[in-house]
Amino acid sequence: MAGRAAMLVNLGTVVMTVLTLASFVEGFGVNWGNIASHPLNPDIVVRMLKENKINKVKLFDADSWTMNALAGSGMEVMVGIPNNLLETLADDYGNAKDWVKENITAYMRKDGVNIKYVAVGNEPFLSAYNGSYLKTTFPALKNIHRALKEAGHTDVMKATIPQNAEVYQSANDKPSEGDFRSDVKQIMLDIVKFFHDNDLPFTVNIYPFLSLYLNQHFPVEYAFFDGNGQTIPDNGKNYDNVFDANYDTLVYALNKAGIKDMKIIVGEVGWPTDGHKYATPKLAEKFYAGLMKKLAKDVGTPLRPEKLEVYLFGLLDEDMKSILPGPFERHWGIFRYDGTPKFMLDFTGQGRKIVPVAEKGVQYLDKQCCNDEVGPDLDYACYHGDCTAMLYGSTCSNLDKIQNISYAFNMFFQIQGQDVRACDFRGSAMITKNNASVGSCLFPIQIVSGSGDFRISYVFGRFIVAGLILLGLVTAI
Repeated sequence: MAGRAAMLVNLGTVVMTVLTLASFVEGFGVNWGNIASHPLNPDIVVRMLKENKINKVKLFDADSWTMNALAGSGMEVMVGIPNNLLETLADDYGNAKDWVKENITAYMRKDGVNIKYVAVGNEPFLSAYNGSYLKTTFPALKNIHRALKEAGHTDVMKATIPQNAEVYQSANDKPSEGDFRSDVKQIMLDIVKFFHDNDLPFTVNIYPFLSLYLNQHFPVEYAFFDGNGQTIPDNGKNYDNVFDANYDTLVYALNKAGIKDMKIIVGEVGWPTDGHKYATPKLAEKFYAGLMKKLAKDVGTPLRPEKLEVYLFGLLDEDMKSILPGPFERHWGIFRYDGTPKFMLDFTGQGRKIVPVAEKGVQYLDKQCCNDEVGPDLDYACYHGDCTAMLYGSTCSNLDKIQNISYAFNMFFQIQGQDVRACDFRGSAMITKNNASVGSCLFPIQIVSGSGDFRISYVFGRFIVAGLILLGLVTAI
């Protein structure tokens, strides 16, 4: 596969480096999402996790294939409950009991799954949801906790709610002014009291990258851990990175709620590699190098100088994720869609110039691409494919017009599992054995996936692609 081969050449023979278990950072895991047209076989993913000595994973659902692949692995698992199930679980305790029986108890056997947490929803109070889950999240949490307790599981696992850091804020951007967002303050106070009374952890997702993405005046170095940027003094503590400041803003918010000792889990933290000028492998490497060194030292944050529990986001790229938050959403993976590492990352936190171990058992579809020099259905291909790497500042933003067309059509072709009908475009396109990858812009060959291929109807007509127009894809090509 040309894209995979190119990456291995770029990274050099260091990809074969074997890391030792004894020196690995404790307290970190990875998020494993599968919103992809061709998800990697879970058995392959579990093998890749083992080879990289990663022993903790966070899931966004309880997919049976994934859970069975994790059985017997010994890995600590946080099982997720999607937001679309919250209402069902909140309305009827029987539904919560059934969910626990089918998705938790079923795996609590000898050589089963080592489930440590159950995540009820995912960022349910995000302001973009306009309060859709405000009335169902807490009742769902209480029902799941009760069901876990009745099943005898609460001695080995805890329920939690992964919240976006948006649920708290600071009036002057200093941690000491931290408090819960006014529109969710009462429900958050109720939830954290329930957490405290039942010894449950608070889970928060922190994204320094988004500080850069959302604020053009944000100091770039403050997003990283090098200490090369500004230092903000606050109540006798000094903050030289936004991660620490964000984390301690939550600590202050909890303190104001009368809770001093609640366990905090960082459910997601990471850096994307494409889809924005700051989303690059180079900056991702810098971010993770600093984060892993921090975790290895167990220095915590100024308010809580202790070991942190953190889940990196994420393990693999996901080409079917919504790009409404931003085109970078499909590029959070430390590994590409096929298990190829994107950048140097030393999981020991020693800062060595080594890369994660690549998965070697991946099978690919035929080495063929879809090319076109006319592009009458470019909008269609981008809408149903993935053109996020073509945006300004991204890895494929310097292609010429013909290359842009070929890239878009090939992405659509690959996502459709190389179905010959996906490389027709009213007779203007053709399948070729020549891979058109240019420099760091890879024209990928899709993998063989056992989950079933993603397909759409091949009806070519007039499409209004508002999202692409907003992102500038259509006008840029």
